[in-house]
Amino acid sequence: MSKLTLGFSPCPNDTFIFDALVNGKLDTGGLEFEVVLADVEELNQRALRGELDITKLSFNALMYCLKNYALLDSGAALGEGCGPLLISGPNSARLNPNDLKIAIPGERTTANFLMSYAFPKAQNKEAVLFSDIEEGVSNGTYDMGVIIHENRFTYEDRGLVQVKDLGSYWEQETKLPIPLGGIAIHRRVDSKTQQLFQNLLKQSVQYALDNPEQTEQYVRCHAQEMDRSVMYQHINLYVNDYTVTLGKRGEEAIRFMREELLRQEMPIDSETPIFLNS
Repeated sequence: MSKLTLGFSPCPNDTFIFDALVNGKLDTGGLEFEVVLADVEELNQRALRGELDITKLSFNALMYCLKNYALLDSGAALGEGCGPLLISGPNSARLNPNDLKIAIPGERTTANFLMSYAFPKAQNKEAVLFSDIEEGVSNGTYDMGVIIHENRFTYEDRGLVQVKDLGSYWEQETKLPIPLGGIAIHRRVDSKTQQLFQNLLKQSVQYALDNPEQTEQYVRCHAQEMDRSVMYQHINLYVNDYTVTLGKRGEEAIRFMREELLRQEMPIDSETPIFLNS
């Protein structure tokens, strides 16, 4: 069997859940993988082009490529208290975001979706690599920025302040968990392999949760400049019960997201089933 291309980010939550799968700690039933490590917005854009067989992507991006991809039940970043933050310098915190230049971590990221959900009139946004947003706000290139991943734990060290917790706003308004990103498989992959991979991914997630010390070397080698405590804060925030299985509430949150995008008249697929086993 030829190798399947498998894309995920070098962020700790992704390397944590994929370690067992890609580093020979599971019997993969003959499946082999060509790993592609990239920032989530790059993965989003590649998914929109249908390039990878299996990929991490933002749930926002998924809604634009459902003809090609189906969402797997495991591997998701979804939950409570884990959403993106809108930040600024202390002198800009009380200004109206609608009038300001705002850095976002990609047009098709869920972070941008949540920004639009909270501030639909804020249109002066620019896509920036997520790890550069703090610096861009600090040096005044941007008035505000939407931060994700480990930057949630470091922005205050730069003297920046939180303007709004976009995830908490979503939770308050919808009473649903925050749907950030998941793992999707291309519909060109045969159904037997799709099911095999879905099972393997769940095993890999569970292996990481049961044996966190066994994943540290792989996680660390892709987070070399990250403080160890921040690395584990990152994992603990984004890897949870929803990562093992979406469950009814996880699926409900993702469906609601599609409904909201349709309400905003975004050009997404309204008919194709989202989930692999739908």
